[in-house]
Amino acid sequence: MKEVSAPAMRRRYLALCFPWLATERLRSLQPTAGQQTAEVPLALVARVGNAMRLSAVDVRAAGMGLIPGLALADARARVPELRVCDADHEADRCWLQRLAVGCRRYSPTVAMDPPDAILLEIAGSAHLFAGEAALACELAARMQQAGMTSAHAFAGNPDAALALARFAGAPARDEDEAVRRLPVAALRLPTASETALRRAGLRTVGDVAARPMANLAARFGAEAALAVRRILGEVERPLVPIRPLPRFRVERRFAEPVARTDGMLGVLQALCVALCSKLQRQGLGGRRFAACFHRSDGHVAGIAIETSEPCRDPARIMRLFGDTLESLADPLDPGFGFDRLQLCAVITEPLANAQMRMEGDAEPTEPLAELIDRLGARNGVGRIRRLQSADSHVPELAQISLPAMQGPAANPWPTAPPGEPPLRPTHLFCPPQRISVLAEVPDGPPRRFRWRGSMHQIDRAEGPERIAPLWWRRRNGSLEGGLTRDYYRVEDSEGSRFWIFRHGLYGSEKATPDWYLHGLFA
Repeated sequence: MKEVSAPAMRRRYLALCFPWLATERLRSLQPTAGQQTAEVPLALVARVGNAMRLSAVDVRAAGMGLIPGLALADARARVPELRVCDADHEADRCWLQRLAVGCRRYSPTVAMDPPDAILLEIAGSAHLFAGEAALACELAARMQQAGMTSAHAFAGNPDAALALARFAGAPARDEDEAVRRLPVAALRLPTASETALRRAGLRTVGDVAARPMANLAARFGAEAALAVRRILGEVERPLVPIRPLPRFRVERRFAEPVARTDGMLGVLQALCVALCSKLQRQGLGGRRFAACFHRSDGHVAGIAIETSEPCRDPARIMRLFGDTLESLADPLDPGFGFDRLQLCAVITEPLANAQMRMEGDAEPTEPLAELIDRLGARNGVGRIRRLQSADSHVPELAQISLPAMQGPAANPWPTAPPGEPPLRPTHLFCPPQRISVLAEVPDGPPRRFRWRGSMHQIDRAEGPERIAPLWWRRRNGSLEGGLTRDYYRVEDSEGSRFWIFRHGLYGSEKATPDWYLHGLFA
């Protein structure tokens, strides 16, 4: 008997469109503008060519006949009381992304469709909210609470859902018929292609779809045929989620919003214990943890910490979260309360079980690693640095500065043989300091030098150690890899030791080589 596999889950998409996104964003960020300003029609303007034109309008301005693209002078002539502000497309995109992040409570797959829409894949999450209609009502109410006017639509493919949300189609018996009744503008083709379709008498998506695809592509371009097939669901368009969900995450939802931050920290500690248990079962530790505090008004506040080594110790992780919260310039604002808390291990690495001591507890964490973690949490990860050896024979390029969170140096530092003085000084000057040197012969070791107004008589000198230049970076004899260097380790009559070099070979590279002091030995 042939086994019949279960049918795949039918995909469903919910599209949210914000027709007044730019102007409502501006009003929501200016809550102190007052009721009088809210009643005045608003338009955002941007320079197009040599003229200022409307980029976006609010619902009041649209009711007075103003549309995007209209010249500012014509708009002021029609509506003298029009309030005008500069358009900020990047701020609009960030605002749309903020709304999209808030929608992740309804679906793990949320994508943006700039400039004014969000798309959710809800096939596996609609039942959690008592169906599609209830989910859409709750989502619309949340957007209205955030001051955003939205229109929504459901469909079996992304393009159809977006088109139905942006262009309120006429009532129809099913989604396919509603899509076919949409205007050709729903295909979102270039202006020239859309104009050509209208001139050919094709007013709706159904009119275009009724034509053979080969003839359509030959006359109006391949993108027109592809757009029709996508909106009808014949060609699938993959979604690009705004942020993929981490593999290891735990969360807690609250029936009533929690208005106290200290209460949320207690919940965060419980989630931290649960997350560390998951990591331990997989033999992993976290290098980056993120806590997301979801407010009831849709705002999401995120806090992230990093560790210098894989970690799954709840106490250590909570200390880092506590230090980060204390160092915030803008403390967490609960607003009307938090209704959801999520904790994720964003970056994980293998971590073996800790060795137990005779007393029964685990071996303590390396003090240096814990110190680096706490300093990074208080001052910022990028501000705590460590030097790492680099594969270069040029002294100033033999080490690089990296964030301390990246772990210890992978390459060992060069060490002198036992009983020998160190090969390199403990302090390097950057850049090397120019000195005046007296030598018995031009290409011989120095006998005395003047530095910072003081004369130093050399009693002992060792060298030269010749370091070849970086020939591919020659810059007219500059210090940056221009000429050969002859280094000497010298000791003056007072016992101070210096590292000096002659820049350039006498006679062949430079007639009178310069001398530099590059470092001091301890």
